[in-house]
Amino acid sequence: MSDIADSSNMIPTSDYREHAPVAALDRHVACVWTQRIGPGSTPMVQRIVPDGCVDIVWLDGRLHVAGPDTGPVLAPLNPGSLVVGVRFRPGLAPTMLGLPASELIDDRVDLDVLWGRAAGRLAGRLSDAAGPGAAVRLLEGELVERLPGAAPVDPFVEAVVAELRAGPPAPVVAKLAATLGTSERQLHRRCLDAFGYGPKTLDRVLRFQRFLSMARSAAPLGHVGLARLAADPRRCSATAAARLTATGSRERLGRASAGQEKTIRPVGPAGGWAGPSHF
Repeated sequence: MSDIADSSNMIPTSDYREHAPVAALDRHVACVWTQRIGPGSTPMVQRIVPDGCVDIVWLDGRLHVAGPDTGPVLAPLNPGSLVVGVRFRPGLAPTMLGLPASELIDDRVDLDVLWGRAAGRLAGRLSDAAGPGAAVRLLEGELVERLPGAAPVDPFVEAVVAELRAGPPAPVVAKLAATLGTSERQLHRRCLDAFGYGPKTLDRVLRFQRFLSMARSAAPLGHVGLARLAADPRRCSATAAARLTATGSRERLGRASAGQEKTIRPVGPAGGWAGPSHF
């Protein structure tokens, strides 16, 4: 994630860090991460763009699940906040959470809705954790304990991601269905369950993330094509591609409708987050 801060207005800075998960979680989890917001007089506004992932997030003493994004959102983070999260690999969160990703699209759901009282006990331990490293270990430990009861990973889901990241030629859906030996209708249904998106939207999100990665590293665009990639940031984020790459804004902690930026607003202790929500 990136810092979106203006020191002249005493907006706090952000220290965001990603780490590889413990070996037992490597197939399911892309990374564990922490974000500490520095001192300031006003919230830091974090821009989040889609990445095709689902996170479990601990913030302000509560745990919630951040479902897959279809567009960008602005998330205000208060000075002094500590956020800790686990980011599942695309398509694999349902195996651990027990529901289709389509039920989480553009949404935030309190973890206790899915895990019951165990989520409350985990939140209590996180509140007592001695720093972000200890909090990460607690989250990882909970997931490792749940692995034996998790649904099996569907190799079809992993194959969808691998094929799309390889950049199949257009028409994407027809080519992908043929490669994987299924119908376009079945492909769409299985993608909705695993990713929350149909294959065409998933392809756009993954290409958008590839664009950001290559732009930051100055890597050659290869056969994908600059024109095709450059169109995706404007669909996935209201910020132009040049501005995104200049600020390094990859962050995912939010939800919004495609092509629009919205601001997350909490709705109270019992209600989690309303509408296009995140933190």
